[in-house]
Amino acid sequence: MFILKFTVCILLLSKINSEQLCSLREVEYGTVCVCNSSYCDTVPSIEDLSSGQYQLYTTSESNLGFLSTTGNLSTNDSAASVSVTVANLPSTLQTIIGFGGAFTDSAGINLVSLPEEAQTKLVESYFGEDGLQYSLGRVPIGGTDFSTYGYTYCDEEDTNLTLACFELASEDYNYKIPFINQAISLRGNGTFRLFASVWSSPAWTKSNNAIEGTGVLNSEYYDWWARYFIKFFEAYEENNITFWGVTPQNEPMDSFLSITIPNLLHTPSQMKTWIKDHLGPTIRNSTYSYLKIIALDDNRYLLPILKWFILSDEDVLQYVDGVGIHWYVDLTTPASVIEDAYNDNKELFALATEACNGYIRITDIIKAVELGSWTRGVNYINDIFDNLEYNVTGWTDWNLALNTSGGPTFIDNNVDSPIIVNATAGEFYKQPMFYALGHFSKFLVPDSVRVTSEVSGSNIRALAFLRPDEKVAVIIYNESSDDVSVNISIEGNSGTIEVPGNSINTFLYTQ
Repeated sequence: MFILKFTVCILLLSKINSEQLCSLREVEYGTVCVCNSSYCDTVPSIEDLSSGQYQLYTTSESNLGFLSTTGNLSTNDSAASVSVTVANLPSTLQTIIGFGGAFTDSAGINLVSLPEEAQTKLVESYFGEDGLQYSLGRVPIGGTDFSTYGYTYCDEEDTNLTLACFELASEDYNYKIPFINQAISLRGNGTFRLFASVWSSPAWTKSNNAIEGTGVLNSEYYDWWARYFIKFFEAYEENNITFWGVTPQNEPMDSFLSITIPNLLHTPSQMKTWIKDHLGPTIRNSTYSYLKIIALDDNRYLLPILKWFILSDEDVLQYVDGVGIHWYVDLTTPASVIEDAYNDNKELFALATEACNGYIRITDIIKAVELGSWTRGVNYINDIFDNLEYNVTGWTDWNLALNTSGGPTFIDNNVDSPIIVNATAGEFYKQPMFYALGHFSKFLVPDSVRVTSEVSGSNIRALAFLRPDEKVAVIIYNESSDDVSVNISIEGNSGTIEVPGNSINTFLYTQ
């Protein structure tokens, strides 16, 4: 008996060690998982489930990290206050493109501020087999507000318009390209999609003669600016990085509000001209003709303008593959506007292309970084649910990593991030946002399809998906502080699971 107990203990310890549990720390706004050169938590592996078995991953406010349990989905007598029903797996909705974040200068600066071993653990946390397995990455074309200064790849005037001036910046070689190549090596080109976005053209091409602030592209540079995009793709290809998609401009119609952020204003009329007469033809007639062109890349409330003034033009539609949506004014615009914008354009995909917490700041009340905030993780959960419920195909976070102040940013536009780096201590912190987004990125792999599902009862949100490996994934969020019994029924097979209060859960089931 002693030998048996000892053997069981050894097996349990071996499993715990292989899974690397969260190293929990109490901080100002809640809890974080601490990682350093010698230790970082991982996601327990997906089990090889037999028919009728399930695996449940749970992250809660009181127990950060990924807790994995397994069981059999068989009818029992437990009274459940909530039911989640998946009655018709062949009834499919949108196909998932992916989930991920942005390779900004700031993310790279914070990454390289860590010891080399901690750097490796941070990259693996996002992209590794035992991490969140991000499948989507956004790459800035040049500088952004999350750079240490404003720049483009041709800051001095190109008088002959030959683009001989074009040259990647040191930031690309030091903070973006190495990080991206590490991600590719972990994910593989086939399962990792990159899309590019630009913030500003060179100051000398703009009406305000400045990288920052509101200014339009002078008409004589439209063709030059389209060729500039091609030069970017060529330069990155020389560094073994290829792209899946591109947006014509970051926040093109919101830039009139951006006095200090690097940007380039496009009215609806200018955006139509830019896509159909310049960027679209230039890309389609290049060796990068396969690139997905993702229009808008701006906030949800602008979708009606996109529909009425841009997507109504057949000449634009021949070049556009999808629409990118930011989340910054979602509280003023219901998610139903997403569906309304696509009534006439079902062939286009919708993709959430930027989001972050901390962009609204009130000194000493709402801070850029609120370390350990479960509420900010909930913001991610609810927004992703809202998007997926209206057939959005994925969701992209903003900076992959920031420092404890939410930077660096040369215009003091500090915000929050799922991973916060403390270079002085040589460690980084995984916040609730990291795990909230991770439940979607880890388990809703590319080419998963959403299936129809119904939820009865209160305080539970749930969506179901059929993965390429034929496992059914049900994402369940319990917004109440009480534990809830949830009955899950999948095509007639049912059982009850316990869902902790204030938790997000992923239920994986093999038919």
